[in-house]
Amino acid sequence: MYEVIEKRKMLPDGTDISTYTREVVSANILEVEAGTTGYQGGDTGHGGRTYFRIQDAASTDMDIHVMRDRFGDATGFEVFLGGDCELETTIRALKFITKVLEEESKEVFD
Repeated sequence: MYEVIEKRKMLPDGTDISTYTREVVSANILEVEAGTTGYQGGDTGHGGRTYFRIQDAASTDMDIHVMRDRFGDATGFEVFLGGDCELETTIRALKFITKVLEEESKEVFD
């Protein structure tokens, strides 16, 4: 079993949300955090806010590349991982993110 810690996060647009964080431990360690306001019935001007973070806490072979358009706006990101444990911990981190977002969105998914 692992400890889940509830936190508050102020997003860049000023939205304050509850987030949940945990460590994913193997030969490397990831810290993962996720949260959402859930559905708010709109687009970026009026809709919900969602946040997630995966951070190296120890010995993770990872590199991230942010893709940008000609105006410098982010259009996506790529993650590169090296090692079997990085695969394992990333799968567990993404499962945690999915669980938090599904539970906090207050919607039913099949």
